[in-house]
Amino acid sequence: MPSPESPPPLPHAPSCRRRLRDVLVLAAVFAACAPALASGTDADAAPADDAVAGVALPAATAAFTPMASELHAAVNVSAETIAAPRRGDAPLRIAAATEPARSGADAERIATLRRMAVDYEHGNGVARDGARAAELYCEAARLGDASSQFDLGWMYANGRGVRRDDALAAFFFRAAAAQGIEQARTMLRVTGDPQVEPPPCMREPTPPAPPPAASAPVPAASIMAPRIIANLVGKIATEHNVAQSLVLAIMRAESNFNAGAVSPKNAQGLMQLIPETASRFRVKNAFDPAQNIRGGVAYLRWLLAYFEGDVRLVAAAYNAGEGAVERYLGVPPFQETRNYVRRILDVVGPIVLPFDRSVTGPSPLMARIRERQQVR
Repeated sequence: MPSPESPPPLPHAPSCRRRLRDVLVLAAVFAACAPALASGTDADAAPADDAVAGVALPAATAAFTPMASELHAAVNVSAETIAAPRRGDAPLRIAAATEPARSGADAERIATLRRMAVDYEHGNGVARDGARAAELYCEAARLGDASSQFDLGWMYANGRGVRRDDALAAFFFRAAAAQGIEQARTMLRVTGDPQVEPPPCMREPTPPAPPPAASAPVPAASIMAPRIIANLVGKIATEHNVAQSLVLAIMRAESNFNAGAVSPKNAQGLMQLIPETASRFRVKNAFDPAQNIRGGVAYLRWLLAYFEGDVRLVAAAYNAGEGAVERYLGVPPFQETRNYVRRILDVVGPIVLPFDRSVTGPSPLMARIRERQQVR
């Protein structure tokens, strides 16, 4: 028990962060709505103008800690990306200014889920139901929608219709950040970024059955590739005991057989090797077709051993990295990755290919990945 002379104990740091965040959000809403309230106009029509990002939060950041500066950065976006505050609504949530375009087989389903989730969250034509909104956002998040991942993270970070849970908030913010939403990266500095089990709503409703063992892939001849490239792949893939059809399917998805291709992330050549992967597999010139194929095939050989031949996981890891597959215990909830895996499976099939156990041991999380595949 502290003595009478002892200073009061300091608040717990995470609690301070949460309180500061709430203060800043309320200040921002007040700054946007106060003029309308003072003039007697309808506050629902209060414009989402620069008062939100340019007045209240800068004043707060001048008075508070560097944490406030981070929060200011999270909402310092153009007026078009801020939803107008409404009476009875809020906390203020920022729309994703860098949201990737929705595409692929899930686009229509995602759009429907998001419309329903927004209606339940805000009571638009239906009774407000935060739990139902969270379920709908989570289904869209599972399908790889970055905006839904961010919105669900925001709900958990603020206890918006669901129990407040910074760990779950961080899970969804991280997924959104991986798909390019900068505000999600900033929010991770507030919530932290703990490693947590993917929540049940992120499981496939009918998880993919464990693929059949040692199945034969489709013939490589069914993939149209330039003859010189097909010959190189045949030689190098045979040397490494990797299915030619897998190599050609990956190559077509990565570069469409363009030896000079360079991605925005500086992935290079036929197999789109980033410099770190090229160095890892001793590729000195990623634009040399033979070297690039050899490096890409060596990486596929390693991934086949690490994920015990499961083509679904190998394709996901080639696109998003083996760490992402382990974090999400399966195909990561990224639209690009989900679409990429479909393209590979359309060619090779959802199978298990032979692999060389001497290359590397399996992922330490393979047992948990398998468990999630078996949950019905």
